[in-house]
Amino acid sequence: MDLQLNGKRALVTGSSRGLGYAIALGLANEGCRVAINGRNSQRMNEAVQKLVSQTKAEIIAIQGDVGVPDFPASLVQKTIQAFGGLDLLVTNAGGPPSGKFDSFDDPAWQHAIDLSLLSHVRLIRAALPYLRQSDCPSVVTLTSYSVKQPIPNLVLSNSIRSATVGLTKSLALELGVDGIRFNSILPGWTLTERVQELMSQRAKINGSIVEEEITRQVAETALGRMARPEEVANAAIFLLSPAASYITGVMLTVDGGIYKGTL
Repeated sequence: MDLQLNGKRALVTGSSRGLGYAIALGLANEGCRVAINGRNSQRMNEAVQKLVSQTKAEIIAIQGDVGVPDFPASLVQKTIQAFGGLDLLVTNAGGPPSGKFDSFDDPAWQHAIDLSLLSHVRLIRAALPYLRQSDCPSVVTLTSYSVKQPIPNLVLSNSIRSATVGLTKSLALELGVDGIRFNSILPGWTLTERVQELMSQRAKINGSIVEEEITRQVAETALGRMARPEEVANAAIFLLSPAASYITGVMLTVDGGIYKGTL
């Protein structure tokens, strides 16, 4: 299938590693010009080198933290200066820390809201004038299957990502008249650095080892394994593409069957 992505201009945040990087790689392989973003300069440089060597695509890197209030607008402006416009936006950020409800004070909640909700709001708000000028505007927010089935010890993520799903659906309804599509990918457990960190924390709490925690976790999935990052990325890339031109307002779980509900 031709996804009709060649030459499209994309911004993918939180993309120096993990799912963001996998999406950036997939878009670059489809011929997109891609702006990537992350907080760590060394990791960003390494990501750019890998993307360029593997795809020969035009890649730019813009360092910064999307959880900082003023940065999303600056990130979008730098992307526009480089590409002259924007067609595709993937809003993604590292998840808030794990922990029980009693362990988080107001500043911890506010930081998590800035990172996992307001970063999406600020990025979309800054990108909206340019998306309105595109002939194939599409936005994908990355959230988690936890918005349908809360994950133990992740109260911040469970709570705040649900608001991002509400935002995504609301914008799909509100801005469909402008031809802008909004969808969300709800990943399950995926072999990324963040998941390794979460499994390490579980192992410390339970007095076990990481491999045991991973085995316990994948036993809950229908497919009996964690996802590879590219498996989640492929779903996001399809939703971003003109090939999915009549799909909007979808919250797509890519979770190997761990979510047990029917809706």
